[in-house]
Amino acid sequence: MAKITIYNVKDYEKPFYEDLNKYDFDLNFVTGPLTAENTNMAEGSVGVLIDGSTNADADIFAAMKNLGVKYVFTRFVGYNNIDLKAASARDITVARVPSYSPYSVAELALTMGVTLTRHVAQATTNTHLGNFMILPSYFAKEIDQLTVGIIGVGHMGAAEAKLYHNLGAKVLGYQRHPNDNPDVSFVDETELLASSDIVSIHVPYFPGENDMMIGATEIGSMKDDAILVNTARGELVNTGAVTAALDDGTLGGYAADVVPDENQIFGKQFDSLDDLPDQELLDLMKKYPNVIITPHMGYDTEPALEDMIKVSYENFHDVLTKGETENQIK
Repeated sequence: MAKITIYNVKDYEKPFYEDLNKYDFDLNFVTGPLTAENTNMAEGSVGVLIDGSTNADADIFAAMKNLGVKYVFTRFVGYNNIDLKAASARDITVARVPSYSPYSVAELALTMGVTLTRHVAQATTNTHLGNFMILPSYFAKEIDQLTVGIIGVGHMGAAEAKLYHNLGAKVLGYQRHPNDNPDVSFVDETELLASSDIVSIHVPYFPGENDMMIGATEIGSMKDDAILVNTARGELVNTGAVTAALDDGTLGGYAADVVPDENQIFGKQFDSLDDLPDQELLDLMKKYPNVIITPHMGYDTEPALEDMIKVSYENFHDVLTKGETENQIK
């Protein structure tokens, strides 16, 4: 029976891992993410399963090699937190889950966009302070009047496009190789930014290639009251430029389920918001209620969790029985 150590498992997730364990793996659950301090928890394991909260660097792979771990897999789509060269140097195979329920992230992105468009955060903040006046700033469009721009119309982007389309919005899409999607009218990025009331990002992050792909120039091309939504990766957006645009009144709002260098922030409890280690993020978050930040929770739904577990188990079963999995990262 192959032993698999699964890091950063929440109590409510354990029954799913157990019920879906059709290959009868010997499961070893660890509450926190994999770090240099708890690598010993994987002793006796042939493989470990991590998520995006782990910075899988050379030190961690060296420790895994010493423990005899052959496989370090992630249950997430993104893998920019994994040092692939360090893994390869130690003959450790890395694999991922290429997709899971796309509606998990898509629904959160839509919720964020509509929340800011309808000024719900501002209104609830005021009512909880005792102000029940209908302010001029609450005046809004309805969804079927909106133009929504999706940057990256893959699984998740297409799911959000379908949700908005079914609600009556006009949906524009931009990606390098447009596909045949009946819910989307594909345009170039310039037209999408200029025409959209909500711009939602769903592209993978490639360090050194598309860092801060949305910056001052792109934001300056958007409508002054437009909403920017980022459920992809924090590094894709220049948070300083977002703050400046909010100060200038050239951006209506920003919502994100991701932040730059999120492993130093997400999963942690700070005594005060002022204790955040990222000053740019702190400045941005103080723009609430025009800014909404959630702790990378888009994937945290029952269907998405089930998909992550099922595919991860198939990945382990494949490498153990066939020597490779179609989802391994070269």
